[in-house]
Amino acid sequence: MRAVWRISLLIFLGFLSLQLYFAARIALMRVLAPESTSFQRSEAVRLLREQGRISWSQQWQDGSAISDNLRRAVIASEDANFADHGGVEWDALRNAWKKNNAAKARADKVSQQAQARYERAVARAQARGRPVPPPPDASKVTPKVIGGSTITQQLAKNLFLSSERSLLRKGQEFALTFMLEGLLGKERILDIYLNNVEWGEGVFGAQAAARHYFRTDADRLGSGQAARLAVMLPAPKRFEKQPASGYILSRSGTIAARMGSAELP
Repeated sequence: MRAVWRISLLIFLGFLSLQLYFAARIALMRVLAPESTSFQRSEAVRLLREQGRISWSQQWQDGSAISDNLRRAVIASEDANFADHGGVEWDALRNAWKKNNAAKARADKVSQQAQARYERAVARAQARGRPVPPPPDASKVTPKVIGGSTITQQLAKNLFLSSERSLLRKGQEFALTFMLEGLLGKERILDIYLNNVEWGEGVFGAQAAARHYFRTDADRLGSGQAARLAVMLPAPKRFEKQPASGYILSRSGTIAARMGSAELP
């Protein structure tokens, strides 16, 4: 029993030390910009492994050097209540959880139906002495997962965590989110987010995105340009292939209309 208590104490002390380390790192970000994020480092490794080189574009810009158009567009698109919530939108998380469960149930049903059709096709082929058809492609019934994360949660994940999905990782994300809110404040959180978020393969931060897509600087982005960049954030690698697609232009018009009511911190 004593050994169990000793192990439990060591685990607790290790967990506490990790949280203190995270808190110290975050507190330092009040005055120093983070050199890189966990997500950026994983992307650098991937690019080096797949391409043999790292093509990278990023330049830190203070908040005053980033257009308010972009700040409003990102808030309108990603987190409309950013200025008011405490880091987590619990209602949004609950709604996302319900929708994801419903999507998974639909995908499972489609997968079961496809498997049943395949088994019938195999039976018919065997009965007639014909070649057995290939099994159905499981990737075609993968459910679309939506998120309910705030800007602060996205920043917490990108700064420190991996992309794995587990209750433990989500719990750590919540802890980091509250640390960011308590130690940095909204304006600094938004500055760090806009300077580090991905806008394409090897394209990170508002300045790099403005130069890459519009050949201008982050402080000169117009409302339409800002809205188009904001729309790209959920899937930048996919959208960068067609940055002026019908979907992006249509969705950016909606975001541009919402920008006037987006509250800046």
